[in-house]
Amino acid sequence: MTATTKQYSAQKPTKSLVTLLKKHAGRDGTGQVSISHRGHRQKRYYRQIDFKRDKLEMTANVVSVEYDPNRNAHISLVRYTDGEVRYIINAVGLNVGDTVSSSATAPIKVGNCLPLSKIPTGIEIHNLEIHPGQGAKLIRSAGAFATIVAHDKGKAQVKLNSGEVKLFSDQVRATIGRVSNIVHKDEIIGKAGRKILMGIRPTVRGTAQNPRSHPHGGGEGRSGEGMHPKTPWGKPARGVRTRNKRKWTKSLIISARPR
Repeated sequence: MTATTKQYSAQKPTKSLVTLLKKHAGRDGTGQVSISHRGHRQKRYYRQIDFKRDKLEMTANVVSVEYDPNRNAHISLVRYTDGEVRYIINAVGLNVGDTVSSSATAPIKVGNCLPLSKIPTGIEIHNLEIHPGQGAKLIRSAGAFATIVAHDKGKAQVKLNSGEVKLFSDQVRATIGRVSNIVHKDEIIGKAGRKILMGIRPTVRGTAQNPRSHPHGGGEGRSGEGMHPKTPWGKPARGVRTRNKRKWTKSLIISARPR
């Protein structure tokens, strides 16, 4: 990333809002690998992000825009009128000195958090809740945004990044704007050593493995897969949808995402 596109500050994070992030190297409580290709990452501090935005009817000023090693989006440090500081996900167009608030009567402005019932159709949103008061669960990665398509009988139809149109309660909250650091997708890692420092270990092809380790393994000499592409656990890897057809959220999908 060039110096011209680097818009965040390189200052140290606020001490009261960071905790040391433990290294688990992809292991679960029993010590077995539950997430593949993890390990060897550098020491990292976790920034506590305010996804709930529950300080209602109170304004806050953006103090700084900072880099966060735990996510691909930038974060903003905001200071409320009562002196409390919190981190929030930075949005495109949200700069140092701007004012944000979380309220049902807040203006439709980048960085403000409102219920879906108060946001007009066609507005870009991020940090979307699934259940009211739960805290943002969707649309949190760099450059992501969703759009409100329609309001109807206490529900809001939201078009997600995947192209899927889904029903949400009008009372769930979302933040106005698009998540910052859009150029993240164009970033070039450059070398394998940086990947390892990020905690991402090398990925071995299935055909190069032992047949006890992967369905594609085994065979004399170099051999192809010899079967349809599969995961290490034998599930179809391409062309088959693995979503549970009886999942309760299926009734909330208005339009499925394109294949």
